[in-house]
This record gives sequence, C-alpha cells and structure tokens, in this order.
Amino acid sequence: MSRINSPAELEKFRQGILSKRDPNKPCITLCSGSACHATGSGEVAESLEEEIKKQGLSAEVDIRRTGCHGFCERGPIIVIHPEEICYLQIEPKDVPEIVSQTIKEKQVIERLLYTDPSTKEKIIHESEIPFYKHQERLVFGSNGNIDPKSIDDYLALDGYSALTKVLSRMTSEQVLEEVKKSNLRGRGGGGFPAGRKWEGSRNAPGEIKYVIVNADEGDPGAYMDRSLLEGNPHSILEGLTIGAYAIGSHEGYIYVRQEYPLAVENVTIAIKQAEEHGFLGKNILGTGFDFTVKVHQGAGAFVCGESTALMTALEGRAGEPRPKYIRSNVKGLWDKPSVLNNVETWANVPLIINKGADWFTQFGTEKSKGTKIFSLVGKITNTGLVEVPMGTTLKDIIYKIGGGIPGGKRFKAVQTGGPSGGCIPEELLDLEVGFDELTKAGSMMGSGGMIVMDEDTCMVDVARYFIDFLTDESCGKCVPCREGLRQMHKILTNITKGKGKEGDIELLGELSETAKEAALCALGKSAPNPFLSTLRYFRDEYEAHIKEKRCPALSCKELIAYHIDPYKCKACMICLRKCPSEAIVGGKKKLHVIDQEKCTKCGTCFEVCPPRFGAVQKISGEPVPDPIPEEERIIIRKSKEK
Repeated sequence: MSRINSPAELEKFRQGILSKRDPNKPCITLCSGSACHATGSGEVAESLEEEIKKQGLSAEVDIRRTGCHGFCERGPIIVIHPEEICYLQIEPKDVPEIVSQTIKEKQVIERLLYTDPSTKEKIIHESEIPFYKHQERLVFGSNGNIDPKSIDDYLALDGYSALTKVLSRMTSEQVLEEVKKSNLRGRGGGGFPAGRKWEGSRNAPGEIKYVIVNADEGDPGAYMDRSLLEGNPHSILEGLTIGAYAIGSHEGYIYVRQEYPLAVENVTIAIKQAEEHGFLGKNILGTGFDFTVKVHQGAGAFVCGESTALMTALEGRAGEPRPKYIRSNVKGLWDKPSVLNNVETWANVPLIINKGADWFTQFGTEKSKGTKIFSLVGKITNTGLVEVPMGTTLKDIIYKIGGGIPGGKRFKAVQTGGPSGGCIPEELLDLEVGFDELTKAGSMMGSGGMIVMDEDTCMVDVARYFIDFLTDESCGKCVPCREGLRQMHKILTNITKGKGKEGDIELLGELSETAKEAALCALGKSAPNPFLSTLRYFRDEYEAHIKEKRCPALSCKELIAYHIDPYKCKACMICLRKCPSEAIVGGKKKLHVIDQEKCTKCGTCFEVCPPRFGAVQKISGEPVPDPIPEEERIIIRKSKEK
C-alpha cells in the first residue's frame, strides 16, 4: 500500500473501497470482543468460515469479526446485514442452520432471536431490542460494524475524515476553540474540560509536548475503554492525532494495561496500518505535520490510572503519584507539557470535528455534554456496555436498558465511579447522570463503572470490599492512604463479623476526613467514598451490625445461620447429599436438622432446596431450636400438623 499524500488522494482511496462493497451483499458480523471470546466466538467464527466454504458461498457472503456489540449478557452475537437480523448466544452447532436457512433461504430462526420478557415477542432487528433501542450509540455504535484489524472498514465509515479536515482546512487555534465550545469533559473520572486542558499545554513554554491515552482501566467491573480500544482503535488514534495538532505535539503514547492483550494487539496493528497509509509518521497527508505513537504496557497497578503515577511509569520508574504543584498539562511527562485523556475522551474528538460542537452539545445536560458509555454489571438482567446521553436517569438505564433486577428481587443501590465512587440508593433513582449531579449525590462519574445491587447486598460489606481493594492497590507512598485505609479495612471487617463496637463509625469518619485532606493523590483523597456514601444512605445497616449484631441483608457470614423449617421439610434428602461439611442430620422420611457446630455457612443447602418447599431458611443471628425430638423426626403430613 502506498502512502496517501493529500486529502484528495484519501477521498479517492475511500471511494475505491466503497466501490468494491455491495451494500446488498450478505455480511455476517460476529462480536469478537474479549467477553464474547470467553463464551466461544472464536469457535463460532471458525464454524462460519467452514460452513460458508462448504456450501459454496465464499464469494457471495462476507464474514466480519468485529469488536464488542455491547450486549455481553447474550454473547456471542451475530448480526446479518443488510436485514440486520440479530441472533444471540450463538454456538457452533447453530451455524449450519444459520447459513442454510437465513443466508440461503432468507428465513428467520426464531429460537435464536431475542425474546422480550414482558411481551414474549420475538425481536428480529438489533436496533429494536430494548437494550439497544434506548441507547444513543454515537461513540460505541461503529464497534459492531468494523473489523478492528482492517483500516479499510474504518475508512469506509468516513474514518480519518476529521483528521483530513483539521490538517487541510483548520488552524490549530480553530481546532482548540471547537473542542472548548463542545464542552467535552474528560471521561476518565475527573471530568475536567478537555479544551481547557489542551489550551494549558498549548500555551505552556517549550517545544516538546506530549499527548497520552490513558487505557489503564482498573475499576472492578469496568471495561468500556478496553472494548473501544479492541473494537475501534483507529478512532482513538485519529482523536489523539487531532489533539497533538491542536497543542503542537509530535509524540504520543498509549498507556494500556497488560491484562488487555487483545486491545494491545489491535491498537498495535492499527498504528502500523496508519503509518503505512500516511495517517501517522512524517508529513501526514502531505501537510508537513509529523506525529508518532508508541504503545506502553502497564503492569496493572490501579494507582497508575492516576495521571502523575501513569507518567512516572511511562518514564520507566515505579508508578507512584507525585505532588501536583504544577498541573501535568504544564509539567508532566519528563517535565514537559502533557495532555492525558482516557480512551473514550479521545474517541469523541473526531465526532466533534466532523459534526461540530453545536451538534455535540445537543446531547446532555447544561454542564455535562455528549454521551457516556457505562459498564452495566452486577444484579441486573442485561449486563453489558451502554451508551446514553448525559442527563439520562439511573432508572432508565437500569430498567429500560438493563431490564431491571432478576429473580423478582428489589433494587437496593447502584455503585458508580469505581472504588473511588459511591453508592446511590433507590430514592435517588430519578437522578440524572452527569458529572455534577453524581458528585452532589456523594458519588462520581468515574470512568463509567455501574454496579447494580439488590436487596441481598450488605452495604457495610460493599464498603469493606472496596476499601479492601484500595488497601491492596495503594502505592504506600503517603501515610493517610497507606495506614488510614488499612485501619478502615480492619474496622469494617470487624463490623461485618459482628465484632463492631460503639465509636467505630465515628473513628471511620475521622480516618476518612484525614485521607480526604492529606492524601497525596486524587485516588487517596477519594478512597473513603465507598464508606462515606454507604454511611450517608444506609446508616441503619451499620447500626444493626454494631448494636444488634445482625446483618439486615442476611449476607455477612458470621451474622447469619441456616435453619430447616420442620413443617416445610419434605425429607427429599437433596440438601443432606449436597452439604459439603456433612452438617445435616436426617434420612429418608426423617425431617432434616442442621448441626450448627459442623455448619460452615456455605449456603449450599439454601441454594439446592427446591423453591416449592422453601424449607431451608437463612436467618439473622442464632437459629431457632429444633422443636421436634430426634425420635419423632418423621414426615408430618399437613393434615396431622393441624
């Protein structure tokens, strides 16, 4: 492939790609992101290729292995174009039928379609599935149509047109003003206006400046950046190059964690392709602008998501934060002006340039513009990646898109913003999602993690879990974080074990305030948020654990017990056979009893007891005494019970 040396050559090349593509030709797009890889998309892809070849359709059907489609709960997913027929949870054994029935005979296979749980209606088209229907997929939508290893696919969707526009028709000042006008705020957690950050670097003294992609996504349950980098790496490269042009940088870095091998592979291929085509390197598109990009793999430390720690790691030293006496956009990587934005922020830039700031600002709230991608996980029917306009309510995300809480359970809270975020209760479900709105509620936007919790979740244990995570991930450089979190974790653990005492809540509050005021970096300052937000909305649970030695959610192991109701037990022996500690006494036609001294509280008996019986009960505190003596432990018929 020869380099493209001008905007005119690029447009000619793009038209050449489109001329070879028949929009009416069947194309099977298969989700091949990490989540679908885990559920067998690789095997499905092999089966598709073999079956297409076997049935002599290689010249008539295209197969495209794309990035994540978002509906991870139902993967592997295929969408057959141009009809947009969507099949879910595909297995290799389904492939022959798909090819023979849908591809050749144009017949829909109903068992592979999405079934609306409320209406029981079969839905054929992907865009009509409720999970997708209520989204606004501006940034993430192309993931389902692009082979991330093919630059032609990106170019066919007007890829690099924003870069062409910038380099040929806009000054760097105009680019900067357009981004500022859009009020694009950083999607990595802080929400700082991208345009203002860029302007600080542009105006900073010195000729050497850097632009950096933060792909060190470490929040539990969050994988938005990974999926974008896996599925559409050229969009991030294009946004990064535009940012470099705006501030006068000629060198960029992508900092990505080693746990993302597919993202590393795809972005490395994308960089090579962009260099070969003339979108990176010397004299880009014949405009005289030079820019190169390197990939740096991080070691997986959560603290390296913090800007100064990330830059320290890029310099080849231990990833530890440093004091921000001067902002990193003025004095960052190797003490040079450095713009650091996360993957999603950079991916928004080409859209803003192509469609304009006015178009971008029509989405969102007054102070939070555009859309946001969330990782919707936890106790939710439809897990996956969702993209919605800022200002969408939590209720709409959880119920319209997420499908609500499974198993008829009641919603309890949603944790946003990762370990540094907070838990938002049921009474705030109408809260509009935005940077300022979430902060006011005691949480934060963060990078976009959204963990849903139901009535069985203990909020004290949630705080303990996140503080435990942050204790392990603390770099240990400053005392308020290193020692303060360790003490908070110890106190919270004691509370969940029934060893809490009066004054613990106040002591946790003091430790939290110290960390907020005195920790070195933003991660340390926000680390107490899981405790503070759960205390704010669920103080009664803390008091129940400490004063009454009980867990209202029946979750904390040391504060619950399992008991078999003698009037519901049918002596089916399922729990007796499944108990790993042999703690259940009973037999055929004998009512069962749990030996509390042997019971490890693993919950197996509770899980395997048939729901129609409901004999095994989880209770708070000590179990009720068995009212039936050993010699009388026989099946009591309902007629005799009365």
